Amino acid sequence: MEISEDSLFFSVKEIINQSRERVFRLANSTLLLSYWQIGQLIVEDEQQGKDRATYGKFVLKNLSEKLTLEFGKGFDYTNLSNMRKFYQAFPIVDTLSQQLSWSHYRLLSTQENKEKREYYLEEAVQNNWNVRDLKRQINSLAYERVLQHKKSPVENIHSVLKDPYIFEFLGLKTDEKISEQEIETAIIDHIQKFLLEFGKGFAFVARQLHIATDTSDFYIDLVFYNYILKCFVIIDLKTGELSHQDIGQIDMYVRMYDDLKRNEGDNPTIGILLCSEKDETIVKYSVLNDKNNLFASKYLLYLPKEEELKRIIDQDRIRFELEQEDKKSK
Repeated sequence: MEISEDSLFFSVKEIINQSRERVFRLANSTLLLSYWQIGQLIVEDEQQGKDRATYGKFVLKNLSEKLTLEFGKGFDYTNLSNMRKFYQAFPIVDTLSQQLSWSHYRLLSTQENKEKREYYLEEAVQNNWNVRDLKRQINSLAYERVLQHKKSPVENIHSVLKDPYIFEFLGLKTDEKISEQEIETAIIDHIQKFLLEFGKGFAFVARQLHIATDTSDFYIDLVFYNYILKCFVIIDLKTGELSHQDIGQIDMYVRMYDDLKRNEGDNPTIGILLCSEKDETIVKYSVLNDKNNLFASKYLLYLPKEEELKRIIDQDRIRFELEQEDKKSK
């Protein structure tokens, strides 16, 4: 059978790409194993020293000088220290993921908290984060912003949603009045980064989704589907202070979507009010405090300094935990 030139080209191209991918995976796996083994040897050698801190620093400097003379760049004191941290953070070699590079693991090794480290590791693998994505998630305290970390293999909405959300990548100026339509357009223009920030399992469905009833027409700002939670997620954007009317509207949208759009086998629809200002009194004394499928989350159009972000997260964390206790007591 005769093969066209285009078909031949694409077939050869595919073979080359696959072979390069295999070479990369093999090289990455070999590099990770080598650095892990070097880190292991350094730690074991240090443990034999009488004064670990002084002994370890002296040995590493001496070792780095000898290795640099023998092999060139890549074995300076800082990199050897990173290998030691790498082994200490991931002492079981079989748990290393070949999907992640040395640069990934170098970042992960800086996280002293084991649960936090495992969260970023799992998210990086599941969501195919590159090094820049991982660095942004760590710098924006993504772990701390998740409403509730899962305590079982089963996902729940609280282990997916964050508060607050940070949308600095939209490129919108915080010192100017911005309309909901402008934010919505910016989200669509940066949909990949939005999905990365919003959480795992989300897929974009529609913008300004039209729902018609016998008497009226309604338009939902944004609709997503979460394939982990197996449900639709509708988002209503608000640039001003949150009002009872806003809450009533998202509640109505969720009911309508469940009635008119939800498919057989889907879990109940979730509604999220993304607002620039959130009045906690209104939240507490509204259906948001009674229902498990309606949420209000604050969004920021800039990446705050770490101390400011920690303060915002701590305030939201306390409120969330109090709300959960209040729901349990009812």
